[in-house]
Amino acid sequence: MIGRLRGEIAAKHPPVVLVDVGGVGYEVEAPMSTFYDLPAVGEPVTLVTHLVIRDDAHVLYGFRNAHDRALFRALLRVTGVGAKMALAILSGMDAARFAQCVEQEDVAMLSRLPGIGKKTAQRLVMEMKDRMAELGGGVAGAQAAVGGTGGSAMPVAAADDPLADAVGALIALGYKPAEANRMARAVDDRAKTSEEIIRAALRAVTPS
Repeated sequence: MIGRLRGEIAAKHPPVVLVDVGGVGYEVEAPMSTFYDLPAVGEPVTLVTHLVIRDDAHVLYGFRNAHDRALFRALLRVTGVGAKMALAILSGMDAARFAQCVEQEDVAMLSRLPGIGKKTAQRLVMEMKDRMAELGGGVAGAQAAVGGTGGSAMPVAAADDPLADAVGALIALGYKPAEANRMARAVDDRAKTSEEIIRAALRAVTPS
């Protein structure tokens, strides 16, 4: 099991970051809550990781801290929630916001995330309540783990088409192509990076 990577960021294409570790490039899928805090290409980075082994692929997921990884692993234990959905949840809201939704039984907010219907949202609330306490105290614990309720965005390498990159990232997170295109275009500003477009699009879906 690969539990941590320490290396240099070789490329960033949300939600995938390529980490060069001693000349070996590891493709790591990261939730946008982690992606926003990544340093620029060429800078050193350390990620805690979780390896998912499937019949057709080995997929490595990376997180900025152990708390987010623990939440990801807890989500995988929820009935009907796979790695892709767990990644989408942690991309649509940070750990503190998710803990708040669970504690307040905010099924409507959870249902706004891609691939999550009302029944899945209800299961998340029901099955995650006790687990959030085990993870470190709900909202307060999640905020302490991430140092607040949200990270600051870091610049990414210049992209030929930030809007297209943002649409691709939203599709990778589970949104349908037409919906991803609509979401990105609704907040598109040609001065923005792809990460900023993604952040604005996701905030429009799950406002604080």
